[in-house]
Amino acid sequence: MTVTNLLVANRGEIARRVFATCRRMGIGTVAVYSDADAAAPHVAEADAAIRLPGNTPAETYLRGDLIIEAALAAGADAIHPGYGFLSENADFARRVIDAGLVWVGPPVAAIEQMGSKVESKKLMDAAGVPVLAELDPAEVTEDMLPVLIKASAGGGGRGMRVVRALADLPGQLEAARREAESAFGDPTVFCERYLETGRHIEVQVMADSHGRVWAVGERECSIQRRHQKVVEEAPSPLVERVDSARASGPVEAAERNHAGPAPAPHGQSMRDRLFEAARLAAEAIGYEGAGTVEFLADEQGEFYFLEMNTRLQVEHPVTECTTGLDLVRLQLQVAQGYRLPQQPPPMRGHSIEVRLYAEDPAQDWQPQSGTVHRIEFDSDTAEFTVLSETGLRLDSGVVDGSVVGVFYDPMLAKVISFADTREEAAHLLATALQRARIHGLVTNRDLLVRVLRHPAFLAGDTDTAFFATHGLENFSAPLVSEADESLSIVAAALADAADNRARARVGGALPSGWRNLPSQPQTKSYESRVSGVHEVRYRITRSGLEVEGHDGLELLEATPNVVVLGVPGARGTVRRRFDVARYGDLVAVDSPLGPVTVRRLPRFSDPADQVAEGSLLAPMPGAVIRLGAEVGSTVEKGQPILWLEAMKMEHTIAAPTAGVLTELNVVAGQQVDVGAVLAVVQADAAAPAE
Repeated sequence: MTVTNLLVANRGEIARRVFATCRRMGIGTVAVYSDADAAAPHVAEADAAIRLPGNTPAETYLRGDLIIEAALAAGADAIHPGYGFLSENADFARRVIDAGLVWVGPPVAAIEQMGSKVESKKLMDAAGVPVLAELDPAEVTEDMLPVLIKASAGGGGRGMRVVRALADLPGQLEAARREAESAFGDPTVFCERYLETGRHIEVQVMADSHGRVWAVGERECSIQRRHQKVVEEAPSPLVERVDSARASGPVEAAERNHAGPAPAPHGQSMRDRLFEAARLAAEAIGYEGAGTVEFLADEQGEFYFLEMNTRLQVEHPVTECTTGLDLVRLQLQVAQGYRLPQQPPPMRGHSIEVRLYAEDPAQDWQPQSGTVHRIEFDSDTAEFTVLSETGLRLDSGVVDGSVVGVFYDPMLAKVISFADTREEAAHLLATALQRARIHGLVTNRDLLVRVLRHPAFLAGDTDTAFFATHGLENFSAPLVSEADESLSIVAAALADAADNRARARVGGALPSGWRNLPSQPQTKSYESRVSGVHEVRYRITRSGLEVEGHDGLELLEATPNVVVLGVPGARGTVRRRFDVARYGDLVAVDSPLGPVTVRRLPRFSDPADQVAEGSLLAPMPGAVIRLGAEVGSTVEKGQPILWLEAMKMEHTIAAPTAGVLTELNVVAGQQVDVGAVLAVVQADAAAPAE
């Protein structure tokens, strides 16, 4: 059957990515959207859009019946599931086919066989694919620790917990089941041995309905947070290192790289063995379409099957860039009976992808919600395009003015680089991220740049414990130094002054702070999320700009949006340009020194805005799912007071200090807004000072 009109059973960046290929192929597009996504870009870009009433995934994107009805109502002849939500739901795939629609995905039987991570491991073991043994949670003993709890039906880090103490297992099992039920509609979980420092390697497979299976290339996704990938690349540095050592022999390899592993004791290269295992996995279940076989590897090149994702992966762009293939195009072609060529194209160059999230790594990765006022990368950045030469690609579900809500994953964009070498790809991507204009929400941008520039990353020494090994606090620190941040805040003050003069009805042409006689400096105050309150005290005199604490600054230009300063240096004055944007009291300053965002403080504070010391504020809108303490109880620092559910994850709200819980302003099941005072802990006077 020929596909002429395709519905994407997904949202955001996923839907936009599929739509981009559809436009290139001349295929019509249909979007579905929740009430929360009514103004989302994927809705505006589709040829037709159907509303799914409600906000939560359970009400909308997990309602297969509503999605199929939408496809039929819009005249679609095929459904692409994207990744996440129903993409690995065999019952949904079956109902799509029963409705007479083309299912752009693998056979129902293949989804069923891989849908249970417990049963899929048994199947892979029988097929000759190396596996880690599955553990029954009820039979886990002390000597088996640590173990990893995993959701049988899902992925993306949902329903996953590391347990290192047997006493914690029951509570973590229950939390994992709740999270799995919320994200995938299936609370089934299992355990497996947890390898603290493994390498996460996966192989992209593509298979047609004529029996041909491609192993398209491998990716490494070892840098993770909360068991969710943050940085992905192709090819894998580990595979490159192991195979290079094998080709050189133990003596030459040791001389070239003393930290590298010894050659693997196999006749085949690690890449060949990975590809063979991935093809065995696909062939064992009669696979068709795009899929990914995931493995956990060690430094010597041994690997174990983790799971097979019977769908396209979030990180598929790095494979596209290193092969030249449009994987979505191949998915659509295979669904229409296309026969794959004998061999996939060879890999070329290196590609790195980072996931830009609205989250605060310094605050236990707290997700953020609110308005993305601006998201802008270099003008040469391509969108949803397979790169054929050195450059940048952006796959994003948000645009200027988009609102990040609490119902879905807070990923803003995937930013991808492609270059001849890994070093060039890393440098290109780090520079693009640092210079991007991302205004409105706290993001993990600074962390991503620091990862890409870290010596261990550049050496290819990455594993799943990367942040724990090198210290998360080092990566979550701001890119700008304290001195450069202070200089950017001076620029913000001068731009604000220029904005005030531009909007003044009287005396707007006079110099800022003009007086006949010497007077007190003008003062503007700003608050930085990282470094606290900054007070800028300055005067513009006949001899030029005077800023307390910044001797020798020259004001070369000041408009509401651009400030140019002459900054004194050891070898003379350096000209610095600062671009300033304001959104209410939020001020964003961009320069080559790095991004700075501050909040303008009012001259006089309202007492009604003050909160009691020890107050626990809601870091995001969400629902209180349970309470961990009662009013009047004594609590320790870090003790959970309550749990919030937001963005498909559970978030612990803990006591900031040891003391007594004097207020608890919420009950289980209550919805709360960001900034709401949830509880108050009165500090224990006997507790040691921080």
